[in-house]
Amino acid sequence: MNTRILRPALAVYTAAFLLFLYGPLIVLAILSFQSQTGGPQFPIQEWSTYWYRHLFGLTETSRISQLPVGDSLVRSLVLAFMTTVVSTVLGTMSAEAFRTRFKGSGPVFYLIILGMMVPGVLVGLGMALLSNFAGIDRAWWGTAFVLHVVYTYPFAFLVMLAIFNRFDRSVEEASMSLGVSPAQTFRRVTFPIIFPGVLSAMLFSFTLSYDEFSRTLFTVGRELTLPLSIYGTFSVEIYPNIFAFGVLTTLFSFTLLVIYGVLMKRFTASRAGRFSGQEEAA
Repeated sequence: MNTRILRPALAVYTAAFLLFLYGPLIVLAILSFQSQTGGPQFPIQEWSTYWYRHLFGLTETSRISQLPVGDSLVRSLVLAFMTTVVSTVLGTMSAEAFRTRFKGSGPVFYLIILGMMVPGVLVGLGMALLSNFAGIDRAWWGTAFVLHVVYTYPFAFLVMLAIFNRFDRSVEEASMSLGVSPAQTFRRVTFPIIFPGVLSAMLFSFTLSYDEFSRTLFTVGRELTLPLSIYGTFSVEIYPNIFAFGVLTTLFSFTLLVIYGVLMKRFTASRAGRFSGQEEAA
């Protein structure tokens, strides 16, 4: 009797939680199809793709200016790519170092994850004060980039640390016992095994950097990234073209997840094929 009641209750709770979680995205998608005369409110006056065409400059002159997504979007993508490369490399190297115990590993561990624990506003303000004191110009490729790495590096490190904790050292030992150098062992043996974790660390770093606001606010300088540019444009009034852009950004995020899934599937399939070939040869 308890099971009969518990399962439906859990199902209802899960459905309500998912609706609460993704409800804003659903509302955003619906409002993006308002007509030219419509605004960010219900009911929908007329269904239209006007705001999507407005976003790409395919409509006639309007009283509403286009979103400043050109240069700011490029900056955010470049900044996210730079952050992804540096954070993933640092996270992998740090996790590799933590495979063996060393003196002071505890303080070093907490020092690394400190970047994800301190509030972003405080870190950004501190970096702004430090750059002003040192006479360093604030820029998205300089001070903002440093804070993005400080923020995303702990996530990459924790992902890779979990991967290495499940890693079988005997595979590397067998490789090096055959005379293979440590560098070649890492490239040919270790890296193919930890590749799924590297992809996960890259995905974490990219999405966190691309959407970062508080740490960027005080350190970006005059050239704004995409979140700051949109916030500055619609700090007074919001129009449905921002919802259209939000839908496109969400689709872009899902595209990244699909690419991640395809790469993971191909890696798993190739690895399974390689092992089955070795078993047949044996």
